[in-house]
Amino acid sequence: MAVVNLKKRQIECKIVYYGPARCGKTTNLETIHKTFTRHVRGDLISIDTEGDRTLFFDFLPLELGKIRGCDVRVQLYTVPGQVRYASTRKLVLRGADGVVFVADSLEVRREQNLLALKDLHQNLKEYRQSIFKIPLVMQFNKRDLAASGISIMSLEQMQHDLNRQLQVPAIPAAALQGKGVGKTLQECLRLVLRSLQQELQF
Repeated sequence: MAVVNLKKRQIECKIVYYGPARCGKTTNLETIHKTFTRHVRGDLISIDTEGDRTLFFDFLPLELGKIRGCDVRVQLYTVPGQVRYASTRKLVLRGADGVVFVADSLEVRREQNLLALKDLHQNLKEYRQSIFKIPLVMQFNKRDLAASGISIMSLEQMQHDLNRQLQVPAIPAAALQGKGVGKTLQECLRLVLRSLQQELQF
């Protein structure tokens, strides 16, 4: 839930990038940090570990504008994708106002995508949040790998696997090249701001 500081006239919200290991979550934040430097009010903080680039989270504050006369800031986090960091993922997800689910387009990662989405659903449930109600955007990442002859899933397949029931915005991306990264964030911010406007009655 967003933190409202009436004294400072500030609203702080949280967006979490979720998904399987090495799907491109950290790459998204690194690209955002480089691309939107003038909006950033802080450093990108990350902790790398063997086998997965992010052990705890990446943190990136952005300033967005105003709601009801209050400045809106958003903090962007990623979660570690590896199975053994389940408790860390859950902890980072706590208090999220929006989620970007980054799915890996590689055919060999199909099962990992499904397991990560199930994990997200379960963790939100434990915080009494619904995956069907929280502002959520899907990103189908690594679309550029097809040009290298690597087997990737079709967008239709990914939509069927991951978004058939949710029916949330889904954006094709190639995070390493910066494609689709800004659009994904913009769409999630739009949903989060709309949700905040509905929730905040002061």
